[in-house]
Amino acid sequence: MSTPAFSLCVYCGSRPGADDAYLQLATEVGHWIGRHQGQLVYGGGRNGLMGRVAQATLDAGGTVVGVIPQALVEKEWANHACTELHVVDNMHERKRLMAERADAFLALPGGIGTFEEFFEVWTWRQLGYHDKPVGLLNVSGYYDGLLQFLSHTVEQEFMSEWQMELIRVGTDLESLLPALVQAAGLAPEPRLDAI
Repeated sequence: MSTPAFSLCVYCGSRPGADDAYLQLATEVGHWIGRHQGQLVYGGGRNGLMGRVAQATLDAGGTVVGVIPQALVEKEWANHACTELHVVDNMHERKRLMAERADAFLALPGGIGTFEEFFEVWTWRQLGYHDKPVGLLNVSGYYDGLLQFLSHTVEQEFMSEWQMELIRVGTDLESLLPALVQAAGLAPEPRLDAI
């Protein structure tokens, strides 16, 4: 098995969400990763957006690294189709391994788990624990309210503008994903059979 051109950690919902655009986005992100010889690192589930982005990555020729705690294996129906599936003891170990295996991070729509993972890697970045790019893909205005609130925290001087600049926000995956990979110092390479 060849070495992936890049490794993108994707945080997203274990549910499909109310809008079909979310599942479509997960499919497109997975296809983009696979078409560019990349590797997906994600939470190891087979349901919702998580399952969709993993399957789409595999379908497009990419590799998938899933990391799931033992306690969630039964609850989330671990995705045994992953190229690598790591069953770990707890959430802390899950997030550590996912962060270690990633060159960059991307949040798609999701719930409290997605928010927590996104905020953690963003916090780690601003504290200097890593220097990997962090992205937020805002489809169908899903994150509009959050972004408005984050701007409010800057206005109220609980955050600084430079902290906001540590995340790359986009509505178009064809612009945001290459920017994240390139910011990690890597180049997404389209597969010849995918052109």
